[in-house]
Amino acid sequence: MEKIGLVVEGGGMKCAYSAGVLDKFIDCGINFDYVIGVSAGSANTASYLAGQRDRNLRFYTDYTDDPKYLSIKNFFEDGQVFGLQYIYGTLSNSDGLDPLDFEALKNNPAEYEIVATRRADGKPVYFNKSDLKPDDYTAIMASCALPVYCKPVKYKGKYYYDGGVSDAIPAKRAFDRGCDRIVVITSKPRGFVKKPEGAKHIYHQVLKDFPNLVDAIDNRHVMYQKAMRQLKKYESEGKAFVFAPSNPPKMSSFTKDPATERELYDLGLSDFENLKADLLTFLNKSDSVKDVQVKRVI
Repeated sequence: MEKIGLVVEGGGMKCAYSAGVLDKFIDCGINFDYVIGVSAGSANTASYLAGQRDRNLRFYTDYTDDPKYLSIKNFFEDGQVFGLQYIYGTLSNSDGLDPLDFEALKNNPAEYEIVATRRADGKPVYFNKSDLKPDDYTAIMASCALPVYCKPVKYKGKYYYDGGVSDAIPAKRAFDRGCDRIVVITSKPRGFVKKPEGAKHIYHQVLKDFPNLVDAIDNRHVMYQKAMRQLKKYESEGKAFVFAPSNPPKMSSFTKDPATERELYDLGLSDFENLKADLLTFLNKSDSVKDVQVKRVI
């Protein structure tokens, strides 16, 4: 019996793309045995595992006008650009405007991991479903805490930053967890080359007490390109199936324009449709039944 995994890259507001692909997975009943998300990808996969179609889209289009979501005002008032507590607490808790269906997430049989980076040594840490509790999504906040742009997130006495610093595309982790094949959703197009981090003097100063973390940030582009080369190798070997934005709009990880976010989400929908037949072949599925009733056979 094969173990099939799903890997979802982070990328801030660029993750509207994976939101679109994941919603098509929900439409078609495509499930996985193992799911791992990084940064905003970890939040997107939580909604996917809970079966909450359109929830991720709303987080990229409906709430971004609130300065508590993403703003310079946040930075001056609270020391972070993204309002992690607002996004993954105020909005997402059971009494929030758009609660995560925690029971559905918990009851989904898929193994679920969330990547964060330990501040003390710059190494990746992999939280799992047991680290999430009703109205306590600290592990997801930790995975999304961009150094300098966000304060570190404290969890069980230790501090964490964004998982993309140490393991941006955790394909190897999926295979280490026993997956035979994986589907990967990236937030960057094919051929993307990551550059060294900007504002080096700022994060060197802010994080000077954590030299291993600084080193991880300094070498983030090296880690990323290595991960991309490895992913390309997995793909050539038939072990990985990759969704990458085919024609993404020009935007940054901090873009707040709902129209641009919707365009990127719609690109995820259309890329899925264009690759659907190949994906179903990769997953050993049949497309002979109605689209919304595709059943996975393992």
